[in-house]
Amino acid sequence: MPAPVVSQRFFDRRAAGRALAWALSHYAGRPHLQVLALPRGGVPVAYEVAQALSAPLDVLLVRKLGVPGQVELAMGAIAEQGARVLNHDIIAELNIPPHVIEEVTVLEQAEIERRTRAYRGSNPPPELHDKTVILIDDGLATGATMHAAVTCVRLQHPRWIAVAVPVASKAAVRMLRSVADDVIAVMVVEPFYALSYWYEDFSQTSDDEVRRLLQASRSLSTTSSPEHA
Repeated sequence: MPAPVVSQRFFDRRAAGRALAWALSHYAGRPHLQVLALPRGGVPVAYEVAQALSAPLDVLLVRKLGVPGQVELAMGAIAEQGARVLNHDIIAELNIPPHVIEEVTVLEQAEIERRTRAYRGSNPPPELHDKTVILIDDGLATGATMHAAVTCVRLQHPRWIAVAVPVASKAAVRMLRSVADDVIAVMVVEPFYALSYWYEDFSQTSDDEVRRLLQASRSLSTTSSPEHA
């Protein structure tokens, strides 16, 4: 397919996903490939990538630990199975006490559990041992949430972990290259501004859209499997 035209901004997450799929085309055909999206905004992006690479799509539940009163500022992040990454520089600079970190962690863990039930239902999480895993979000500002995602996946002993996003800050790419096997961004920008700046349409992704895209991806994977060929 022809390379998509990328201007200074993406139209929406689906368009960003098509541009990212092009950047990830060298992963097509790899055995034991698994695409994991960070919900909610990463799911429309990852849906396009999974379809282009003919790979299964699932979610990895991760939540930012926002500083109380400054929730957009991350003091860390948590992921499924208890993985947690803390930003010790932010914690020290703002003198955040341990009990506050624990209180925020408990709240975000409850949201992870709610989303697990909402998105997966009774379906188990995918088996990642010895797989090539591509972790996808709609963008990286600090990279803290994605760092927690990589930490979570690494515990399951995959063969390879790639982080892939439409847009990222230089600092986030530099940090994630120290923990992931590959980091791919369609645009690496400085200054980063807000993530919404890089999208013309940055409307919120709903739980219903996440469920719809996951179900559509599962249906396509089933009909294209050898048993249904």
